[in-house]
Amino acid sequence: MSSTLPVAVIGAGPVGLAAAAHLRSRGLPVVVLEAGDRVGTAVRGWGHVRTFTPWRYIVDPVAEQLLHGTGWTRPASPVPPTGDELAELYLEPLAAALGSAVRTGARVVAVTRDGMDKARTVGRSDRPFLLRLASGEELRARAVLDASGTWEQPAPLGAGGLPAHGEQESGSYLVGALPDVLGRDRARFAGRRTLVVGGGHSAANTLLALGKLAEQEPGTSIVWAVRGGDPQRVYGGGEADELEARGRLGSDLQRLVDSGAIELVTGFATTALEVDGDTVTVLAGDRRIESLHNVAAATGFRPDLSILSEVQLDLHPALEAPTRLAPLVDPQFHSCGTVPPHGHRDLAQPDEGLYLVGMKSYGRAPTFLITTGNEQVRSIAAALAGDLAAADAVHLELPETGVCSVGPTGEALTSVGGCCGDDTHRARPEDVPAQGFVTGVPGGGLVAASAGGGCCAG
Repeated sequence: MSSTLPVAVIGAGPVGLAAAAHLRSRGLPVVVLEAGDRVGTAVRGWGHVRTFTPWRYIVDPVAEQLLHGTGWTRPASPVPPTGDELAELYLEPLAAALGSAVRTGARVVAVTRDGMDKARTVGRSDRPFLLRLASGEELRARAVLDASGTWEQPAPLGAGGLPAHGEQESGSYLVGALPDVLGRDRARFAGRRTLVVGGGHSAANTLLALGKLAEQEPGTSIVWAVRGGDPQRVYGGGEADELEARGRLGSDLQRLVDSGAIELVTGFATTALEVDGDTVTVLAGDRRIESLHNVAAATGFRPDLSILSEVQLDLHPALEAPTRLAPLVDPQFHSCGTVPPHGHRDLAQPDEGLYLVGMKSYGRAPTFLITTGNEQVRSIAAALAGDLAAADAVHLELPETGVCSVGPTGEALTSVGGCCGDDTHRARPEDVPAQGFVTGVPGGGLVAASAGGGCCAG
């Protein structure tokens, strides 16, 4: 395949732009295709939310070297950025430094091998990839890194993975995972009754914002519904969390629940929604949460695999993550801080040169950290440049959560001081059984990527 063809990166978020910086540092031509009209479109979708990840865990080292040449310096503030600040202070300067390699308004609608559907197996690696854009334009590439995230694919409210009965008809009452409660959307929530469904960081952020609004606006009522019997995992590791803002997120939420400011409903698996006048009722079998003006569905996100329907994929049947990566990030066994180092070999797909990276690589697993994505693309860029020694030397230092894993009923397993503090408590590739689950080893936002960028990062 011609070495003059670029590597195509789908998505100009933090990981996609970091990938471009690494590829350029290796002397490889690259094109970044961003569906939105500005870089970081998904990040801006939750721009009002402050991440809990300090800048040092966000800024990619090679991207920082590229930016130094423009006079840019990493923000010195110890306060983690909001989504908007992340886009404005890091992604926009990085895209400017990459210049014409970054294209906005370039939505990829399909990826295939030039002249081959996925059923043909002989000679695939000799053909370049062909990417078709929504405009009808077609581009050829030597390799493809799909960093398009999951923000545009929110999961439905229905407990079985399908929309609940009446969910579509109740659309005017649904507000998404991360509404701007204290800003743009304030009037919608002030003095009204809101249900938040979900047990992740997106739900926690929205609940805390509603709690603050309730202090300011009399009559504001908050209900929180989770499918499990214990929300302890959402509360997290508290003071044992090495990311102070992340630990405080859970602690503050627990205080609101304990004080009665938030009504907690456990074991609630949504089956239906019923509109009644100017309110809606949410049902779980014969259980009902009534008189709701708003429902925030913080039920997670899914990867959009439709654009990859004509390439050969090897994905975990449950998580829709690369098969080798899935057991390392499975949220049933992992927290944000227990993900082992992984690189090009764990992310590669059967179609040689195709990789899922960033939040999309985690499939339906929610707890992604940007620093993890930075290491992913460093390894892949080295592999594409032929430097396998560097590509295989993966290294990852993650801030401890104070939550190592979850128990059999979904409760968080924690330890004062952080149970994940040494390598004996981290899942390693050799600890992962062949069937794809971690047994006996704790072991997987977004920045608020639970918001599709990686909730653990935000």
